[in-house]
Amino acid sequence: MQKQRSLYETKTVVQKDAEFDVTYNDTVTSDNQTIYAFNHTVSRNKTEGVRVTVDVLSEGAESSPILFVVRQKQAVLSFQVPLILRGLYQRKYPYAHVGRTLCQPPTRSLTETQYFFVDVSTLSSLGTHYQLRISRVDSFTLHTDKKFSFTASPSQPQYFKYVFPDGVDTVIVKVNSEMTFPCSVMSIQDIQCPVYDLDNNVAFIGMYQTMTKTAAITVQRKDFPSNSFYVVVVVKTEDEACGGPLRFYPLRPDELIDAGNRSKTLDVVVSPAISSDVYVMGMLFCLGIFLSFYLLTFLVACVENKRMHRRREGLLNPTDMSPAETASLLGKPGVNPVSPYEYGSFVDNASTLSSEAITDSIASDANYGYMERSLESVAGRSRQESLSSIEEDDYDTLADIDSDKNIVRTKKYLCVSDLARKDKRVLSKKYQIYFWNIATIGVFYALPVIQLVITYQTVVNVTGNQDICYYNFLCAHPLGNLSAFNNILSNLGYVMLGLLFLLIVLQRDVIHSRALDRNDLNALECGIPKHFGLFYAMGTALMMEGLLSACYHVCPNYTNFQFDTSFMYMIAGLCVLKLYQKRHPDINASAYTAYACLAAVIFFSVLGVVFGKGNMVFWIVFSVLHILATMLLSTQLYYMGRWRLDSGILRRIVYVIYTDCIRQCSGPMYIDRMVLLVMGNIVNWSLAAYGLLKTPNDFASYLLAIAICNLLLYFAFYIIMKLRSGERIQCMAMVCILFTAVVWGFALFFFFQGLSTWQKTPAESREHNRDCIVLSFFDDHDIWHFLSSIAMFGSFLVLLTMDDDLNNVQRDKIFVF
Repeated sequence: MQKQRSLYETKTVVQKDAEFDVTYNDTVTSDNQTIYAFNHTVSRNKTEGVRVTVDVLSEGAESSPILFVVRQKQAVLSFQVPLILRGLYQRKYPYAHVGRTLCQPPTRSLTETQYFFVDVSTLSSLGTHYQLRISRVDSFTLHTDKKFSFTASPSQPQYFKYVFPDGVDTVIVKVNSEMTFPCSVMSIQDIQCPVYDLDNNVAFIGMYQTMTKTAAITVQRKDFPSNSFYVVVVVKTEDEACGGPLRFYPLRPDELIDAGNRSKTLDVVVSPAISSDVYVMGMLFCLGIFLSFYLLTFLVACVENKRMHRRREGLLNPTDMSPAETASLLGKPGVNPVSPYEYGSFVDNASTLSSEAITDSIASDANYGYMERSLESVAGRSRQESLSSIEEDDYDTLADIDSDKNIVRTKKYLCVSDLARKDKRVLSKKYQIYFWNIATIGVFYALPVIQLVITYQTVVNVTGNQDICYYNFLCAHPLGNLSAFNNILSNLGYVMLGLLFLLIVLQRDVIHSRALDRNDLNALECGIPKHFGLFYAMGTALMMEGLLSACYHVCPNYTNFQFDTSFMYMIAGLCVLKLYQKRHPDINASAYTAYACLAAVIFFSVLGVVFGKGNMVFWIVFSVLHILATMLLSTQLYYMGRWRLDSGILRRIVYVIYTDCIRQCSGPMYIDRMVLLVMGNIVNWSLAAYGLLKTPNDFASYLLAIAICNLLLYFAFYIIMKLRSGERIQCMAMVCILFTAVVWGFALFFFFQGLSTWQKTPAESREHNRDCIVLSFFDDHDIWHFLSSIAMFGSFLVLLTMDDDLNNVQRDKIFVF
């Protein structure tokens, strides 16, 4: 202690009165300490920054750096030179040139003279030369809509003050640079001391983002009681946080690394954000778009009902019609005309026919050649129980009925009546399970999702780390605790249009049920069998897609992308099942099997997102499973389920190849099915090869592309075969098809704009951000939400209406394909 006291007593302390904008060259040792005293006048109405710049001119100063301590009225700033900043794995980067901006304490007086002192000391016994300069920063305060350019580096961070003008409650701070690297950080901090402006402490308070070329943060007045804030820009010591390379070198203890020149030129501009009126307009715009579909549906229903009523009156009152009109209603080309004697019996039985069936038969512009049966035979037909009265359980367990399946389903030309033999009540209950299962899945899936995204948003608000969520920060409008309300609001279309589709399906279901209760012959034995369970499941899936997409956009990132795609897989799978069910109601997959397969798809989606990036083993395994699943499904579809996967499968395959390909060259029995399955295998094998060769980073979108390609292929095949079989597409269905195709085209255009991507780092993702394009409120991705929800709704309507032309055609005249 005595030795230390003597050292302290012999140490020389020199205090100098110093001035601004003067460079002081001096030497410091352990025996002397220099104090520079400054004074300046601070005005309450004008804020000026004060900047300290220090250079160390001596070599070898890293072992005994100089300590600079700036003592102010309400703050203390200390740093050493050379400044040592740490990177990953404890890498150390020394900086001999340091520049820091002093935190300005507030003043209550109109003007006030403030003093501050700069203490310079070291423990090195050797003299260390340095330069010190204190200067004013005239452009310390940022002005609204005025761009300001500056230069920053890891040891020379910059920050500026912004004061909210009157009438402005929200602003957006944008920082841009033409240089991708070095990596930088933009931070918004309250007006308080100290200001955290170094790479190792900038994340302590406030909101912050990493950036390469651009960063943007929306700031609200309510979050800053002083009505002002600091914009802090820090250049990082390494680029790994922005997706840049990490320099390799041997890891040695206490080794200092030369970081090189890491200066970066940037510009900052603060602009007013949208007002509350724009929020209201955005909400009204969103509601108006989708409520217009409700209004349009209501008008179409009224017109259709009026047309049905007029034609029904014309049919039941032929005396009020001209002979030509009567002939046009009852004697269509290709149908035997109804004689006056037969007409009376028809009217007597008209009460037993549903209004929907009569209307559809009248509304048809043409009929089919194979419908040459008189109305009298329809009216007088016996309503005895058919094969459809057999219970499903009995039908599936009896051995003789099982052999009947093999006889019926392996015919060369199948009709819908061959695959619609089970009890309608049993099948209806079977398909209703689709709806109840997806409703249950949705509840159990959505609850933890909502809880998780609330947690994510809370973490973002508390920590200020805006790298957690991948927003389009140039068009992310906060509302309350939600950071991007516009992306959430635009998902309203999925929910509203899904509900509208459920109402349309319910209306059709009620009409069909009433027809069945009246034992209507058309409802019982004509047209495609009507089972609405899958339609209800599709509408529910569309609503859940909207809810989960909104949850995902609360904080979109790498870990919760699955929320946005799970029900997209569900929708694609349900649409394929509905297409197949139309003409294969007896052999369509059960709800449990279908959802189990979709669960497997989602499971692989999760595995692909987590392990698929650059993992060749995963891609090999997935491609093999993809091809095997395609082959098994092809076999199931080709043989209508009449095959067995057991130990004798290889022997049977060899036998078929020998008899059909070697012994005699015979073509496939089911040519149409073979064409579809060959095309499907070509598409799926090509997609599997693409995935194996390219290994795309976005595995979830790749898997969704597989599902959509198969759906489009099957849908195109269905339309082609429908027209090839002599059927036609009614006006309403054709309008839906054309409208949906156009909307899908525009929707995909906006989808591929790619405003952000969680496959890259947050800083790289922000390079894709763009300004709002609609009402200064919605961006390109919001337009994708609008258009895709409308397109999905239109696609569902196509599936619902495309076979309405068959409502009066007997099922034994409708071909299966």
